[in-house]
Amino acid sequence: MKIAVVGGGPGGLYFAALMKQLDPRHEITVWERNAPDDTFGFGVVFSDETLGGIENADPEFADAMARRFARWTDIDIHYRGESHTVGGQGFAAMGRKELLGLLQRRCRDLGVVVHFSTPAPAADRLRESHDLVVGADGVNSLVRQSFPDSFRTTLDRRHNRYMWLGTDRVFEAFQFFIRDTEWGTMQVHGYPYSGTGSTFIVEMHEDVWRRAGFDTAEEFPPGVSDMSAVERIRELFAEELAGHQVFANNSKWLSFTTVRNERWHDGNLVLVGDAAHTAHFSIGSGTKLAMEDSLALAACLHEHPDVETALTAYEAERRPVVESTQRAAQASLEWFENIGMYVGQEPTRFCFNLLTRSRRITYDNLRTRDSDFADRVDAAFAASQGLESTAPAMFQPFRLGQLELKNRVIVSPMDMYSAVDGVPGDFHLVHLGSKAMGGAGLVMTEMVCVSPEGRITPGCTGLWNDGQRDSWARIVSFVHERSTARIGLQLGHSGRKGSTRLMWEGMDDPLPEGNWETVGPSPLPYGPGSPVPREIGRDEMDRITAEFAAAARRGAEAGFDLIELHCAHGYLLSSFLSPIANQRTDSYGGSLENRLRYPLEVFDAVRAAWPAERPMIVRVSATDWISGGNTEHDAVEIARAFISHGADGIDVSSGQVAREERPAYGRSYQTPFADRIRHEVAAATGTAVIAVGAIASYDDVNSILLAGRADLCAIGRTHLYDPHWTLHAAAEQDYRGAGAQWPVQFQAGSRKPPTSRTDAVRPRLSLLRADAPDRNVHLRWTPHREPAALS
Repeated sequence: MKIAVVGGGPGGLYFAALMKQLDPRHEITVWERNAPDDTFGFGVVFSDETLGGIENADPEFADAMARRFARWTDIDIHYRGESHTVGGQGFAAMGRKELLGLLQRRCRDLGVVVHFSTPAPAADRLRESHDLVVGADGVNSLVRQSFPDSFRTTLDRRHNRYMWLGTDRVFEAFQFFIRDTEWGTMQVHGYPYSGTGSTFIVEMHEDVWRRAGFDTAEEFPPGVSDMSAVERIRELFAEELAGHQVFANNSKWLSFTTVRNERWHDGNLVLVGDAAHTAHFSIGSGTKLAMEDSLALAACLHEHPDVETALTAYEAERRPVVESTQRAAQASLEWFENIGMYVGQEPTRFCFNLLTRSRRITYDNLRTRDSDFADRVDAAFAASQGLESTAPAMFQPFRLGQLELKNRVIVSPMDMYSAVDGVPGDFHLVHLGSKAMGGAGLVMTEMVCVSPEGRITPGCTGLWNDGQRDSWARIVSFVHERSTARIGLQLGHSGRKGSTRLMWEGMDDPLPEGNWETVGPSPLPYGPGSPVPREIGRDEMDRITAEFAAAARRGAEAGFDLIELHCAHGYLLSSFLSPIANQRTDSYGGSLENRLRYPLEVFDAVRAAWPAERPMIVRVSATDWISGGNTEHDAVEIARAFISHGADGIDVSSGQVAREERPAYGRSYQTPFADRIRHEVAAATGTAVIAVGAIASYDDVNSILLAGRADLCAIGRTHLYDPHWTLHAAAEQDYRGAGAQWPVQFQAGSRKPPTSRTDAVRPRLSLLRADAPDRNVHLRWTPHREPAALS
């Protein structure tokens, strides 16, 4: 096979070496526009998984790398005058220049032709003259740019500025230096890569960068560093450098750009590494991802009979891995963009927050790696809540307004579409009763509608008459008599999303017959095929407000402990808040202040009708997931408005405002919105914040609470799978306290049977701990041996 590789960085060279080893008959040429000794950056970091793959593919090269590694197991976090060490992490790094030297030598020994200081021929010419063209030419890939219609690239330029530097201070561990300066928060990411140097990355939000005076109109050509900024950094971080030097290497202020491509290959053209995708440096190395790409690409080409099949297999194998990495990287980079929100946190909690920022590391991960640190996190959380208990965070009690909750788990509102004429029946008794007996602290109803016209479907429950109230009272009484849970009422009006089929008959599809007229802030349908709602007028707004108040009074009479006003998911009040659905020109449309006007009127009416001693919360959609719609910044102001009107809590969901939304789904994907609202407005007022959305494990719940991202967690589908999920989570954590009381009738089953899958795993975990009494000893980095020559 005749192969052209554009880009002589680690990804391109490693692919060329692997392919030549697999079949020496391959004719491989690499073009690199820089000289062989040119390298930008300092150290590169590898995971154990990546190193295992390299060792399997090329043991000789892996051994040469290993003899040059700096290895360490600790992370040191320096914050507010304190230093915290967390062990058990496991890192390996080496100098980028050393890595490139090894790869260049490996390619030369294998017979790969490498043209240095030579721009590659045009990609369209290469693909005509070669069987395969590999674009390994980085984030600004000319190969990719030559075929925009093929790859359909998106570039997301982020808000932080960073500069990649080196220092002759050899750190003993990975270092995070967090500095709260007069201009704002700055941070340093530092790690050793050899016996003589460490990487030293300085990062800050662009606003902080400007206030600190780093903003300059001067442009620096390629290869020329911003020495005035380097000198300023040397002065600012003199304490962190501890008398050592800081070095530049093409160092200038950069803004990280996340690269995504809809396709990674087209015909005989394929992308690897930064040309195909980027992931923020705060979770690892782009070099690591590029070499993993190269390994997978070489394997697929070797295993499949033709190029097209091989490239399709390569993309199918790597894309899920890369997209998962990018999701974690996105969470991490956004955390650092918003680091200023957290500088008031107690130091131990801040450290835990930093370590779990990407959601890949959780509380259980850290306990396995460093149980002493996990104990300190537990103690700090209990102290911050005024508690002495050593219960897991999710089983610590919580006071929401004047309502005492035994734990911090909520069964999220979930529409069941199983009522008759708005009346909840035995199904709802079993559904909500089982969840209450399953251990949750608070069980929420589905959206209960304030009028027949306010229903989503004919199967929705309501509170527009006394018969419905009495049926709800039966359910509330069961929950109170048979469990220690509290039960909350979610109240709403469907707006333009009403008059639709039951979910399993076609979610959001209009009824084939028996429709009722829908209303909204503007005559705009929810999506294609949806009915056009009638624009609601002033008199009708007053009538619906009165219906909300009447329903709230009936809810109080039924005995509900809490009420939630549904201002999310594109229903009536949500559609007033969103500029996607609300395009009115009167005082209820236009600015966010105007769009808030009607939802706040309804909130005030419900608050007045609801008993003062019982809490009232609001569910909001933190983002519309649509260009031109509400964003998380708008959500902060929406939350601020409801809090100023007396909301005791904000339940933070997202989206479902219009069918054209494009959510970024992932584990706990809505939690960052709750985190922002909590830190920017709610915590200062003592208002509870509830996180919801793809929170599926008790480890996730504990991690969210311990990091301070939310006060409570609402969990939906998981409770459908296992109504006793909360009690089972307590058993898994060996917790039997007040926050997880089993009904007396069920106590015989409160201990896990010895044949359960989790019990089969637990002895092995215990054995590992018993066999490794020194597991929490913090192994510091030690210099590598002098490397032998690579044959």
